[in-house]
Amino acid sequence: MSRPMGADERREFLAAGTRTGKLATVRADGRPHVAAVWFVLDGDDVVFMTGAGTIKGRNLRRDPRASIYVDVEEPPFAYVRVDGVVSIDEDPAAMLAWSTRIAYRYMGPELAEQYGRRNAVPGELLVRLRPTHVATEAGVAD
Repeated sequence: MSRPMGADERREFLAAGTRTGKLATVRADGRPHVAAVWFVLDGDDVVFMTGAGTIKGRNLRRDPRASIYVDVEEPPFAYVRVDGVVSIDEDPAAMLAWSTRIAYRYMGPELAEQYGRRNAVPGELLVRLRPTHVATEAGVAD
């Protein structure tokens, strides 16, 4: 039988491996937009980077509400959805520290600095999603 995750289990789930987050934002006309993002956690906050000119970047600047959904796509299935409000930072030092951390997770230690520097440039945004609501489910197929 499925069950909700506790806070520690939720953070471990979100930090495990190289699962991508599916980020949902709101377009100017109200339609949803979903795109995959690489992310890391900072406590309960979800931190990721995106281009200022991308659909998600433009959406988040206009409307800071967003959701990120992360799941395991094989039995017994599990998911975490974090709804919240984002803050955006364009400080190069902050971007470099976080983009390197994100790259470490997804590209490994040997490529972390290279990818971190590549992504911490003008035109990129450092985005922090602060949770206002979290939904979880573990063992969906149990």
